[in-house]
Amino acid sequence: MTRRRTAAVTVAVAAAVTLGGQAMTAQAAAPPDRVTLSPTATPSTSQTVTWRTATDAPSLVQHEPVAGGGLVTTEGRTTGRAGGSTYHRATLEGLRPGTAYRYRVGDGDTWSSWTEFTTASAAGEPFRFLYFGDVQNDITAGAAPVIRAAYDAVPDAKVAVHAGDLINDADDDGQWGEWFAAQGSRSASVNHVAAIGNHEYDSWDVSGFWNLQFPGTGNGPGDDDLDDTVWYTDYQGVRFVVLNSNYTNAPWFDVHDWMEDQEAWLEDVLADNPNRWTVVAFHQPVFANSSGRTGVVVREYWLDVLEEHDVDLVLQGHDHSYGRGNLRANRVDEHSHTGPVYTVAVTGPKFYDPVTTDWRLGGAEVRAQYGETQTYQVVSVTDDELAYEARTADGTVVDGFTVDRSDGTKVVTDH
Repeated sequence: MTRRRTAAVTVAVAAAVTLGGQAMTAQAAAPPDRVTLSPTATPSTSQTVTWRTATDAPSLVQHEPVAGGGLVTTEGRTTGRAGGSTYHRATLEGLRPGTAYRYRVGDGDTWSSWTEFTTASAAGEPFRFLYFGDVQNDITAGAAPVIRAAYDAVPDAKVAVHAGDLINDADDDGQWGEWFAAQGSRSASVNHVAAIGNHEYDSWDVSGFWNLQFPGTGNGPGDDDLDDTVWYTDYQGVRFVVLNSNYTNAPWFDVHDWMEDQEAWLEDVLADNPNRWTVVAFHQPVFANSSGRTGVVVREYWLDVLEEHDVDLVLQGHDHSYGRGNLRANRVDEHSHTGPVYTVAVTGPKFYDPVTTDWRLGGAEVRAQYGETQTYQVVSVTDDELAYEARTADGTVVDGFTVDRSDGTKVVTDH
């Protein structure tokens, strides 16, 4: 139900304490926190917002164009409880493409701060997005400086892709609080495309926080075990596809169905893709980048589909090192290749030693590889090019390439 409200509500501010990295007051009701933007399947005209409150409360979102045009109040719903808090979700509909909006969430009496987001524009309109590998450990002291450096360096980022293992212990509310504190206000102003990692599982069970915070778009493969973690969205000429490669967390008797269901769904999603660009994100990689690990199961089910549909970027994590490569069969020369680019990255300070073994066993070559290197990645999208850079917190570029489709073909060239 949607209705208009024009009255602003002023909340008295008393002594501040910290809740999940955001301010609350001692005398007034605690304002909502952990406000998060998640894309819908149509992010040019709609937007999903999630948040939490300390107690049960009505679920309301107020939004209006930044340029003016009338305040709208949307009623959301309570979606569950985790960590002693109540979570809420609402989807704003009927938005205008390429338009800046401001919004706040609350219960009618107590509200969050006003925050802005911009809906997706038409395909071909340039934009930038960020890609983070595993954050996972020592979040506040180790990973947060890299995350903040990324947002400071790319203040116009429209999307943040997370390749799983956002935290270390699936249902640890304190670690989720650290993650949100590291994101700061960007959790509420940037669309978050989050792939689930194995550390967001407790054995076979998905974290009780996951779907409350990252609900996806609801267009997954129709499998109850996967729908919350497998989905896609079309954002300004890019089809972002999220898969769940954590087959090690599937029941042993269900691994084949788990991966095969996604394979069939992925085939359909890529075959019916009207976008110029395709980015696929998941956690456990196609080619393992660390010693003692293998991507053989992921390769068995998904590699042929990714190659046949010429996916542009495959963004992964899990191996706590940096690596980039491609199939040897796609090699043009030492500086360029065709076909998909496969990357593995780590944003947090936990490291494993990188090796090329599994890349070679899988028929791939490594073009860049680093150990003990925390990075964030910046991808600049235009109608004809994807320009990618892996950067450290101080802005040093450790890897880069461009995917060029300007002449009707595609070539990937190292910087």
